[in-house]
Amino acid sequence: PAPADASGTSQLLSPVVRRLIAEHDLDPNRIIGTGVGGRITRSDVERAIQERRGAAPAAPVAPAVAVAPAVPPTPAPVAPRPAPVVRSGAGDTVEPMNNIRRRTAEHMVMSKAVSPHVLTAVEVDYEAVDRVRRAHGARFKEEEGFSLTYMPFIARALADALREYPYMNASVGEGELVVHHRVNLAIAVDINFEGLLAPVVKDADGKRLRAIAREVVDLAKRTRSKQLSADDIMDGTFTITNAGSYGTMMQFPIINQPQVAILSTDGVKRKPVVITDEHGAESIGIHSVGILALAWDHRAFDGASAAAFLN
Repeated sequence: PAPADASGTSQLLSPVVRRLIAEHDLDPNRIIGTGVGGRITRSDVERAIQERRGAAPAAPVAPAVAVAPAVPPTPAPVAPRPAPVVRSGAGDTVEPMNNIRRRTAEHMVMSKAVSPHVLTAVEVDYEAVDRVRRAHGARFKEEEGFSLTYMPFIARALADALREYPYMNASVGEGELVVHHRVNLAIAVDINFEGLLAPVVKDADGKRLRAIAREVVDLAKRTRSKQLSADDIMDGTFTITNAGSYGTMMQFPIINQPQVAILSTDGVKRKPVVITDEHGAESIGIHSVGILALAWDHRAFDGASAAAFLN
């Protein structure tokens, strides 16, 4: 005989069925199961609840003949709760959302409903990048007309990592993972706190750091001046969002559908760190340190892949 579960029955019950039985204080041994092998289904429990309330029970279905091992039934989807009704009161100001804000909101709500979001983060020591910026930053700004920030270093490293971990550069289809062979980096750009757009650096894995830096600056300028074309925001395969200029420690971004991951680059600060020399001796130094936070879709891969990718 099968071992008895917490409800006192020897049957194997699904979590949904077990919860309904417990919530309505039912005796599972008194419920007639109509599932495979006489298994109690959700419909059986709901019929028992109706009988207890005095409602006419649904006509029982003849038990099916067991021809294969029983498979746990898929729980019925739970209907979303209606949004709360918001009413303005005395002293409130009602400001309609602009089109970008509305579309951003709709996209974010859809993404949270579609993807099981997970956050994985690592602390990064930017000392080696700082050495390059100190040595070449002044000449770079003179030649390019803008500062050499951390962003192009991160974007270039990210493009390399996506080639090594291609499942991060993908989209989830119907029972399949669509792996993209182009690395098109979308860069989330804030539009004067009114909404977000994510223009795309196409084929970033084939561009050097300086070329990526130029495109990021150009796309950001054209986004804020509303000069983007439709092609500029199409075909992104992975997104970077940068709140670091505001000194954030770490944020949990929402995935830009239909992609499977988004990387947040947060604030970089000078902090004490442990330095190990070539002989293994340790000392304390002051380095630039920041967090890289990856939000990812658990349908596409697992935590080990996300951690290895960030590393």
